[in-house]
Amino acid sequence: MTDRAASSLDDFALTKLAALEAQDLRRRLKPTHRLDGLWAMRNGRRMLSFSCNDYLNLSHHPKVREAAKVAIDLYGAGSGASRLITGDFPLLEQLEQRLVRLKGTEACCLFGSGYLANAGVISALVGPGDIIFLDALSHSSMWTGARLSGAKIVAFAHNDMADLARLIAEHRAGAERALVASEGVFSMDGDLAPQDLLSKLCLANDAWLYIDDAHGVGVLGEGRGAKALFPSAVVPLQMGTLSKALGSYGAYVCASHPAIDFLKTRVRTLIYSTAPPPSAIAAALAALDVIEQEPERCARPVAKARLFTRALNLPDAESAVVPVIIGEAAPTLAASARLEDEGFLVVPIRPPTVPAGAARLRVAFTADHPDAEIERLADAMRPLIPA
Repeated sequence: MTDRAASSLDDFALTKLAALEAQDLRRRLKPTHRLDGLWAMRNGRRMLSFSCNDYLNLSHHPKVREAAKVAIDLYGAGSGASRLITGDFPLLEQLEQRLVRLKGTEACCLFGSGYLANAGVISALVGPGDIIFLDALSHSSMWTGARLSGAKIVAFAHNDMADLARLIAEHRAGAERALVASEGVFSMDGDLAPQDLLSKLCLANDAWLYIDDAHGVGVLGEGRGAKALFPSAVVPLQMGTLSKALGSYGAYVCASHPAIDFLKTRVRTLIYSTAPPPSAIAAALAALDVIEQEPERCARPVAKARLFTRALNLPDAESAVVPVIIGEAAPTLAASARLEDEGFLVVPIRPPTVPAGAARLRVAFTADHPDAEIERLADAMRPLIPA
């Protein structure tokens, strides 16, 4: 890179950073040492974390940690190649079969992360001449997949089935294939998509329903995920992750045999990515064992979340995630700092992760959060909530 090119790049970066700083929207990495799944060290301070997606606290479970160590001894630290080359080690198929049983589908395909799964699968299923109806609050990775596909994108108002029905009636006929995409549990709002109603609209309009249940599996429906709460729903494409309640890393899509065979042949984020490491897959298998052996663990995160929402007279929690809306970025940052002073790590969420004017404290609950600490958090949070 020439000196002039380097200078223009630096000028660009510094100008953009200054603009973000002025809006309280600049982001910085903050090294954080999770001590035991609940407590974390940050900036030399020990705090109780309410900002982790390890909902069942399995990343630190002895059986999960031991399984990861054994897998490294057997298979090495990394998988060494794409799954379609030499990276398809035996544990991958074992985990896929376990997830098939959990989700009640025919087949499964594992991916390196939730972002890779959504971006790759959605862009492989639809393309130019097709249409995607996407919930306006869907995760960034789903929007990435939609944009990469080249299909027409139509956003519908969050969880608004009347709006979706209207848009389908207006746009469906002009497209060859249609995909409706939403989330089982919305990661920043904690509410659930009405999968039964989405399913009815899809079946009536020859559209495929794609549900990202990253924040539902392991927590809702006795661990089976949000789909289990809507038994009548037909969801041909069920995505989830290994990195939240299962305490590991990676993602999956469960579907029919033909659909999974097609995805394994065509999804670029699978074909051109090194397979997940054996330790992560072994850890996820062990996490599923723990869930089977301790089914009561799955219900605890939502129960803990409801203890919090009831203490603050907020709407009853539907999942392990509770948003406390502050509004603008600056007071949200200040509220988070105030909670740190009280010994709580509750990370602020700002645009573009959430809409402008809807910055929030995203409170995430685990199976092991002590009730007394939840009540203490509610007391500390109460004066920070706008009237």
